[in-house]
Amino acid sequence: MFKKLLMTLVLWAVVYPLVAQTQGDTIYHFRFEPGNDGLYTAYRNNGTELTRLLSCVVQNKEAILAGTIPIQVDGYCSSLHDEAAARAIARIRSNRVKSELITRQGLTEACFTTRNHTSGGDYVTVRIAIPAQTSEAGPEQQAEAEKRAEQARLEAEQQRLEAEQQRAEAEAQRARLEAEKQRLEAEKQRLEAEKQRLEAERQRAEAGHPEHDSYHLSLRANLLRWATLTPDLGIEWRIAPAWGLMVNGSWTSWTWDNNARRYALWEVAPEVRYYMGEKKAWYLGAMFKAGQFNYKLCGTGRQGDLMGGGITGGYQLRLNRALSLDFNLGLGYLNADYEKYITINGVRVRRGNETKEWWGPINAGVTLVWKIF
Repeated sequence: MFKKLLMTLVLWAVVYPLVAQTQGDTIYHFRFEPGNDGLYTAYRNNGTELTRLLSCVVQNKEAILAGTIPIQVDGYCSSLHDEAAARAIARIRSNRVKSELITRQGLTEACFTTRNHTSGGDYVTVRIAIPAQTSEAGPEQQAEAEKRAEQARLEAEQQRLEAEQQRAEAEAQRARLEAEKQRLEAEKQRLEAEKQRLEAERQRAEAGHPEHDSYHLSLRANLLRWATLTPDLGIEWRIAPAWGLMVNGSWTSWTWDNNARRYALWEVAPEVRYYMGEKKAWYLGAMFKAGQFNYKLCGTGRQGDLMGGGITGGYQLRLNRALSLDFNLGLGYLNADYEKYITINGVRVRRGNETKEWWGPINAGVTLVWKIF
């Protein structure tokens, strides 16, 4: 029994080194953020692992391309509840790691054996089974291998630094774009607030001082008539901002020089107006005029009726919210049918009849307008 156990131990001592030299597994781990498929070299020591992996691939590139050294890639994703989505992210993560080896060292998809899992964590493992050398390499081969490994390490480190710089630049660009987006949004909100403020001010100004006279009813007094001692009053109804209906009336009766001189008349003049422009200050209108008169300013007096009409036009100058000045002129036709007379001892003596027609100015005025409401 003792001899049998001793033989077993001797046999194991001889066979184990050979087995150990036949194959050795090297495993590399790459960590991923939960739910994310991006391979970041600065995350959880991924840069160091990638440098180690690239160095190993450089040393065994010929055997890997020949297919004698397989590369086993296992992708894991357990941060998603949906199994199909988790498997898809695990597959993308595996491809991220493989693409680093394919683009940097010229490997092909045939060099890999890939498996993807929906449990176990959020990482990718790369397993390379490297057969051990049966005999030690010479100093020159060892120095060459170390040189290639160091060169591969430096190249991998350079690539890692470049990738890190690109990632930092991309992060800075995203931050600048986000800041610019926020600035533009703030500017948009400021402009919108300014627009609302200006609109509110415009409405307040419109309410306090509208662009056009927004009155509905006004009283009128022709100052030129009053200057000739002919009282004149009128009323206007603005049925719309652009349309108005108006009627003016005048009356006077004066005698002097012991009734030898007389100045008396009455007139009624209805008118319809159309106001134009944004301020509704300019206008055109149509007027009808009728009345009676009695003039005796010299030896012969004239007493009779007048009737006519024409086109009017003018401009209303706004003084304040309640008052305006209306400058107007009317052109048209007047017909006067009257009798002539003289006065003898206070008695009127008729001297015949006459009829006169007039084309031209039939009305003029500088009218004070009082806007009631």
